[in-house]
Amino acid sequence: QLQLVESGGGLVQPGGSLRLSCVASGFTPDNYAIGWFRKAPGKEREGLSCISMRDGNTYYPDSVKGRFTISRDNAKNTVYLQMNSLKPEDTATYYCAADKRGLSTTVQAMCVMTYKLGRTWGQGTQVTVSS
Repeated sequence: QLQLVESGGGLVQPGGSLRLSCVASGFTPDNYAIGWFRKAPGKEREGLSCISMRDGNTYYPDSVKGRFTISRDNAKNTVYLQMNSLKPEDTATYYCAADKRGLSTTVQAMCVMTYKLGRTWGQGTQVTVSS
């Protein structure tokens, strides 16, 4: 059974950086895409970055392009989200999620569709950007 565990969240000052990790177990990487999402109180869930574990294809929305970078290490079943130049409005709970191949047609589709039946979610990690 696929399980996802996020880590790396915490308190950071504006302008700082954090690297989140998502460790997956119980799956074959080539059959999945992994994405990072966030949810802040009073705001809609937002897709931040998604990556194909098979070919490394990535997608970023304009809101984070240039500040966030997603990467994968298939040998470690881990996906990372490097976040730079953090702002107070980046404060949220960050989740990783996995779509089995075919559930979403592209990594862009995975990120855009913030709710998808059949998607597997981690428990989330809190990121707080504050001075």
